[in-house]
Amino acid sequence: MNTFRFGTDPSKGEADPVSTDAAELASHMNHCASSHSRFFLVHSAMQSAHGVLSPRIVTVAALAALASLALILVIAA
Repeated sequence: MNTFRFGTDPSKGEADPVSTDAAELASHMNHCASSHSRFFLVHSAMQSAHGVLSPRIVTVAALAALASLALILVIAA
């Protein structure tokens, strides 16, 4: 029968999961704090646009082609 064993015996030199979780959380918090640079809003907006537009790449490309064709026709007229 398989039983769950919590394998963190300090005498074996294994890492304590609580202290490693705290260290990982501190690292994550430092990374988040440093990522809020002056271009954070631009980066966030670009990620949002990518999430919205990437599933519809063919539609976006077709609309861009139609818009550029209409612009060429307006300039030529």
